Amino acid sequence: MSDTYFEFGTAAERWDRAQMFFEAKEYMTAARILEGLVEEEPEQVSPRLLLARTYYHSARLGRAETELRAVLERDPVEPYARLMLGRTLERQGRSAEATGHLRMAAAFSGDFDFDRDRRTGA
Repeated sequence: MSDTYFEFGTAAERWDRAQMFFEAKEYMTAARILEGLVEEEPEQVSPRLLLARTYYHSARLGRAETELRAVLERDPVEPYARLMLGRTLERQGRSAEATGHLRMAAAFSGDFDFDRDRRTGA
């Protein structure tokens, strides 16, 4: 696939195409499209969050962490970014660092007994 494919169309068309590839589990292709969108509009949270998800699902955890931290710089109370950052850190074997993010994500979702859930595996 030529590089022009990833840059073709309006931002909205590329966003739709990236979502389509993500839903089809074509994470590498989705990431290539999203990287361009994020570069063009770095303040937009949604493309950056989907890019982080593509990195997570394709086991590019360092890149996922970088994008998630960028999302949280822009929106510190973004609950899904907190959850994903916690899961990304856990997957990297950094459970102690993940705990704070997972607690915040749980609190944002209304689960104030995070430690109970961790103990019971819920």
